[in-house]
Amino acid sequence: MIDWADSLQRFGPIAIVLITAIVVLAADLLTRRKEVLAGLAVAGLALSAAYSIQLIVSDEQGPAFADTLVLDDFAAFFQILFAGAAAVVILSSTGYAERLRVGGEYLALILTATAGMMLMASTTDLLAIYISLELTSVSLYVLTALSRDERSAEAGLKYLLMGAVSSSVVLYGMAFLFGATGSTSLEGIGEAIATDYEGIEFAVILGVVFLVGGFAFKLSTIPFQMWTPDVYEGAPTPVAALLSVGSKAAGFAMLLRVFYTAFADAEVAADWEILVAGIAAVSMVIGNFLALPQTNIKRLLGYSSIAQAGNIMVGVAAVGAGNDEFAIGAAGTIFFLASYAFTNLGAFIAVIAISNRLGSDSISDYAGLGRTWPLPAAALALCLLSLTGLPPTVGFWAKLYIFNAAAQAELWWLVLIAVGNTAVAAFYYLGIVAQMYLKEGPEREERRPALGLPLGVSIAATTLGVFVFGLVPGPLIEAAESAAAVFAG
Repeated sequence: MIDWADSLQRFGPIAIVLITAIVVLAADLLTRRKEVLAGLAVAGLALSAAYSIQLIVSDEQGPAFADTLVLDDFAAFFQILFAGAAAVVILSSTGYAERLRVGGEYLALILTATAGMMLMASTTDLLAIYISLELTSVSLYVLTALSRDERSAEAGLKYLLMGAVSSSVVLYGMAFLFGATGSTSLEGIGEAIATDYEGIEFAVILGVVFLVGGFAFKLSTIPFQMWTPDVYEGAPTPVAALLSVGSKAAGFAMLLRVFYTAFADAEVAADWEILVAGIAAVSMVIGNFLALPQTNIKRLLGYSSIAQAGNIMVGVAAVGAGNDEFAIGAAGTIFFLASYAFTNLGAFIAVIAISNRLGSDSISDYAGLGRTWPLPAAALALCLLSLTGLPPTVGFWAKLYIFNAAAQAELWWLVLIAVGNTAVAAFYYLGIVAQMYLKEGPEREERRPALGLPLGVSIAATTLGVFVFGLVPGPLIEAAESAAAVFAG
């Protein structure tokens, strides 16, 4: 029997976001003032995050809707992360919304995508996972093509086609798992594997391979990474920011939930650890080396996103190695995702501000920005240092934490590849910093208002997060460890 009162309460944070999307669409019929619509959207996201915190503080954790959904520290952590990321993206979108001549529908799509991401972190049943995956994907397909120009249409089409293929692969993997275990529940699959893994080993391994391959689309890793640079370049920059942070974090949250609930058995974990470690290594190498020749900042960040996904996969592989220090790998992965959210959002928002002024995404046009426009240049430089993994930024602690987890799991070969790729990444990240501060740029006239209050707040919030958590990472690490403890128990 479904306890409807508890279920609806635990579904509340997601429901608030969906209701906000409807309210924004209705308000769009009454007013065309974009700031009013954006304010409603941000207020709904803030209310959702506050409700998630309230449920955890009041100890209201538990399953919902016949164990297809769960509210725990892990789900709440990502619900708050997604709400914050979406709010920052909406604040940074004010200029783009005017330019694209869109209103409530743009904000509603961001909200529905965010609700789908929240579901991806909370669902505990294969069918519910697929529904949440599609809710997120369909919203993002439309957002990607909103610019209505040739590049945006091409990006939207590539994203749609790759998404359709990856969804088919995910469904195929789910079919193998259901056929082998007779259950769509993650816990039911885990129990079946623990009871008779030898009898269903081949089908389970095929299911894992297809699931990882399909999830790779959301994670921007091998083998479904090829859409990333083209979509990042063609999509509106705020949408690219949401893709780089929200979609990736949701994909990893889903991966963690599935693997640590259904495939935590030592025998099957030993199998998927090899697969995940291989994906991590290849993604880092391909992402970093293809980023080196890029001349467009958004394409470069696209390839960087592939490499960073490989870094995050290092933490997932560390847990799959089956060492006693389980929580280190899980918490390291979650901490890296949170730090990456601050860092990559900050980088993309700084790019939005700079592109608004220059009317260009070419890296060569960034010459001299450190002198002519110091604040956005400093924000971008700080975020690039964090992506490199240099102190005093949160990215330094994230890489240290996740590489330590791999070392304790005795994945030394993977640590060496990761460290080597960090040096490669430093070359192109610091090359942009050098372009802004060491090269002289031409005198330019501003083409449009460079910075407004919403964009300024977005830049301040993200860069402060990068710097403050770089100096004092403890609170964020504790939150990540609390979220990871859900699986350790």
